Amino acid sequence: MRVNITLACTECKQRNYNMTKDKKNHPDRMETKKYCRFCKKHTTHKETK
Repeated sequence: MRVNITLACTECKQRNYNMTKDKKNHPDRMETKKYCRFCKKHTTHKETK
C-alpha cells in the first residue's frame, strides 16, 4: 500500500516535496538529499506528517 508523504528541509523547515512511498518496504521515516529552492542548495529532507 502506497501512502502520500511530505518532505521538509532540515535547515529552513520548508515543506518542498510531496511523494508516495511503500510502507511495506520503507516502514521508517525517509531521509534524502534534495534541492531546496529556499536555501538554493542541496540539503537533507526528512519525512513529515
